[in-house]
Amino acid sequence: MTLLQSPTNICCVVNRKSKIPSLRTCISKSTKEAPSQTLETALIPAGIPVLGTKFPRIPNDGEELRRTARIKGFRMTTTAITNAQFELFVEATGYKTEAERFGWSFVFWSQIPENINHAPAVAGAEWWRKVDGANWRCVAGPGSEAFFRSDHPVVHISWHDATAFADWIGGRLPNEAEWEHAARGGLGDVSYPWGTREPDDDCFFPCNIWQGKFPEKNIAQDGHLATAPARSFKPNRFGLYNMVGNVWEWTSEPYKIASLRKAVRQKLSTMKGYKLLKGGSFLCHRTYCWRYRIPARSGASPNTTLSHQGFRVIFDL
Repeated sequence: MTLLQSPTNICCVVNRKSKIPSLRTCISKSTKEAPSQTLETALIPAGIPVLGTKFPRIPNDGEELRRTARIKGFRMTTTAITNAQFELFVEATGYKTEAERFGWSFVFWSQIPENINHAPAVAGAEWWRKVDGANWRCVAGPGSEAFFRSDHPVVHISWHDATAFADWIGGRLPNEAEWEHAARGGLGDVSYPWGTREPDDDCFFPCNIWQGKFPEKNIAQDGHLATAPARSFKPNRFGLYNMVGNVWEWTSEPYKIASLRKAVRQKLSTMKGYKLLKGGSFLCHRTYCWRYRIPARSGASPNTTLSHQGFRVIFDL
């Protein structure tokens, strides 16, 4: 078994420190009906899901195999919510995302347009930059409007934003057990939606992750320097696309680890109020952030927004 030195959480996610008032006040009343019927969903059968794995790779992250109760069947959107789908929500409700209300968001350094001269780096994770004007419409800040793609996952989405969309559409965010159950597609304790084979930089590109040396050079062997279309690569056995890689996905539950180890307690003390994220993103690479595996986990404050962070929705039967 290979165990990596536990990377700091900022390799995946950096966090906002400030707060703004509840976003629920930003949703205006609308006579337009939420078009839930326009979202393509897949039926996820009931079962007792595998949660975690017998083969954890990153210590102190809570990847170990854990007990879980039987879950009911549900429907899950086959892709992460796209820009086009989120735009319908905004047009119907007048919603303003947290990135828009703050006036800035975090953008990966190589995505920033040349016209942006001032983008402070995050100490200890200098590849993340604070970019004024970055949000779901302008994913890399002012001057990046031309990169908006309707069929790509919506990004710069906070947990509050994702929850507001899910409420409007009549669904909810999945919990961790539901997410892992859906991602594995009935294959059992596997690390990836397709099975156990590891992606690499040479010939096997089943998802959108980093190839090359992080964070200096992405050689983009999988064809994507940033997000890929939400419906890309081969779906898993349940018909779900990009359950690993592409964008991190918010879940409904807090980030927590059931452990008495001192290192875990110290880690959790710095992550109070954080929400759990699953799936990894186009910025993940095995040598630095091997969290594009199904059992892998990350956490962020619920108002955090980044250029690789989105979500998908489930519906109870």
